[in-house]
Amino acid sequence: MPKILTPALLTALLAAAPSLAADSDARVPVQMPEMVKDHMRSNMRDHLLALQEIQSALARGQHDEAATIAEQRLGMSSLDAHGAQHMAGLMPEGMQAIGTGMHRAASRFAVTAQEAAVGRDLSAALQALSEVTRQCVTCHAGYRIKSP
Repeated sequence: MPKILTPALLTALLAAAPSLAADSDARVPVQMPEMVKDHMRSNMRDHLLALQEIQSALARGQHDEAATIAEQRLGMSSLDAHGAQHMAGLMPEGMQAIGTGMHRAASRFAVTAQEAAVGRDLSAALQALSEVTRQCVTCHAGYRIKSP
């Protein structure tokens, strides 16, 4: 049965994270074949780059560009390009749920960023973007990928 990261467990992990020694990693280990692990890490690096590009676009007032990056690279439209279907079956249920939450949050951010272009109020867009990164933090705090 897959291990599920509950909100209570996540809260406990995040609270304990600063005091954990590197060799006492309490995150749930997820075993994946080397090729899949490398592919997933490549995707995560691209996600991080996309987040930086989104922030840069917002700083320049390019709301539509930020929305496009979010949807194409992080949102629900990006799932096929990232091979999400192939990797999801190797993830515990909780990790899958967090990943899906991140993709959905990115799609919601894309809409909010476009709305911000009209009203010129970034607060809602920044709040929506923080929801995307919250999913990243949650996953990285609760899970770690390991090789077979």
